[in-house]
Amino acid sequence: MRIFFTGGSGKAGRHVAPYLAAQGHHVTNADLVPLGHPAVADLRVDLTDAGETYSALAGLATFEELDLPEKPTYDAVVHFAAIPRILLTSDAATYAANVLSTYNVLEAATPLGVRKIVFASSETTYGICFAQGERRPRYLPVDEEHPTVPEDSYAMSKVAGEATARSFQARTGADVYGLRINNVIEPHEYAELFPDFLADPALRRRNIFAYIDTRDLGQMVQRCLETDGLGYEVFNVANADLSVASTTQEIRERFYDGVEVRRELGRDETFYSIDKARDLLGYAPRHSWRDVLADPGARSETGTGRS
Repeated sequence: MRIFFTGGSGKAGRHVAPYLAAQGHHVTNADLVPLGHPAVADLRVDLTDAGETYSALAGLATFEELDLPEKPTYDAVVHFAAIPRILLTSDAATYAANVLSTYNVLEAATPLGVRKIVFASSETTYGICFAQGERRPRYLPVDEEHPTVPEDSYAMSKVAGEATARSFQARTGADVYGLRINNVIEPHEYAELFPDFLADPALRRRNIFAYIDTRDLGQMVQRCLETDGLGYEVFNVANADLSVASTTQEIRERFYDGVEVRRELGRDETFYSIDKARDLLGYAPRHSWRDVLADPGARSETGTGRS
């Protein structure tokens, strides 16, 4: 596929864009800064500018494309570009940039005939990650039906992006899939960050004790590209296990006392449900911090996610 990938120079994008290229796709990175990867074409685009966005999506990606009989079109858009969290700029600037760029990408892609759009939403939409004070889930595990009522500008922008994407899907009938991505972890960060998480599980409370390895995020995007006909859907994206050594029972007793539990959970199973992605997309995360660090507990049930 010829893929227009926005935000390919960001923390997640710099792994996922090359991953897709390694699967044989032709990937164009639309970003304000270049990725500089030999398998990915770089194109400087300000996605908050509607004209720039449309022009980039309608145009060429490389000099080699000049030799084709006709100018190629994009088969898919993967929209990861965003101000990635609060406290990087003002709340107003965060909200405006994220909402406008998402609108511009969808408004450009759909009339140009792109029939597959995958966009990055966020775990923050559930209102827990950046809440003032402590906020607990209404029930466990947190699935895609859980209410999305955030209070911060970043999460608000992601909820607005989901509403915008759903509206464009209704207008066009294209497949538009939103990914509520949990805390993105690069492979080298297991050794750097996770010893502290294992020592103090409370550090992971705002992320619902979950995480997503960039390699498994790449797999998730690939599965979205390969799965047609779902219309509009949103999916939680996480690894199968907790990001701490404590068991699900221990975490429930310490942090979630009184919170409704809607089904039995495996010993190390994530509280951030990935059942929907497993069922509809065939998503099967393969990585874990336990492959890098010594696991104080057993890992017998981590891979199943439903035991």
